[in-house]
Amino acid sequence: MSIVVGGHTRIRPFNTSVTYPEQNLDNDLCQAVVAGNTVYVRGQIGQNLDTSESVGIGDVEAQTEQAMANIKMLLEEAGARMEHLVKLTIYIIDPRYRETVYRTIGRWTKGVHPISTGIVVSALARPEWLVEVDAIAVISAEDAEDAR
Repeated sequence: MSIVVGGHTRIRPFNTSVTYPEQNLDNDLCQAVVAGNTVYVRGQIGQNLDTSESVGIGDVEAQTEQAMANIKMLLEEAGARMEHLVKLTIYIIDPRYRETVYRTIGRWTKGVHPISTGIVVSALARPEWLVEVDAIAVISAEDAEDAR
């Protein structure tokens, strides 16, 4: 599902009261925003976007796989592809996860060459989440024209 607000397409809108029922939150957000030819993807974690089920609990590789699968799916829903990725920001809760996480992301971005920033944080929104990846993609003018 998508909606248009402020002239930009919002992919998979949701409210944080549903996503985080254990927390006292009430924010209208979405999983991705298409602004012109740029797609901004919210930080993705080891969670199934359709069921909100956490996957790969205790397994950073499985969580990274799910996060990247989510990014691919959201990009496609926004009319983009993985090769349109230009920037990834990768958050991990333990520096020892770096090699596994980057190796997994590397399989998803082979031949794409996005830039990336890696950050070690003390925690993510839920204690079972070990990695979070957000993304920015830019749809080329040729691909945007083909989509029309």
